[in-house]
Amino acid sequence: MSSFGEYRQIPENELPEFCFWGRSNVGKSSLINFLCQRKELARTSSVPGKTQTFNLYGQTGKFHFMDLPGYGFAKVSKSVREKWDKEIPKYLMGRKNLRVVFLLVDISIPPQNADMLKIDFIGSQRIPLVIIFTKSDKIKAGQKKFHIEELKKIISQSWEKLPVMVETSTQMRTGREQVLDIVESIIQVEN
Repeated sequence: MSSFGEYRQIPENELPEFCFWGRSNVGKSSLINFLCQRKELARTSSVPGKTQTFNLYGQTGKFHFMDLPGYGFAKVSKSVREKWDKEIPKYLMGRKNLRVVFLLVDISIPPQNADMLKIDFIGSQRIPLVIIFTKSDKIKAGQKKFHIEELKKIISQSWEKLPVMVETSTQMRTGREQVLDIVESIIQVEN
């Protein structure tokens, strides 16, 4: 793992990169640990705002995962929040080897405005997007379906085609194969 405080510090490389972004405490670091099957690879915390840097994880020389600082309700200073509001768009728009933004959305709560703003931004920049629903174990099936349909309805107002969506639960150990299949299919197309 390598950490970088600013976009300009991240070294250029040729390997495909997949970034994980979402609201603070949505489970980005936990999902990376689950995908890599390494419990302590990415540092996790119950306190929102633990990730304060661009965290780059190499995966067997085939691709990289990037863990971005979360947005939303993290208990960080205004200056830190403003810094990330500038640095993350630089990364998303400027990273040549970025293949997909995995935007994590907490499915146990109704669609949040902060998530919709990020989805719209990613779409406006024509950056490939996959929505990963986290915490699917914390909600009943009917409520989960309702939240997903609400999100689809909102997204379809500004997107011609809905992005791919995957349900995950690090607690129930579900969704890993689907996410890794997306990564693998993109790498295979490039080779």
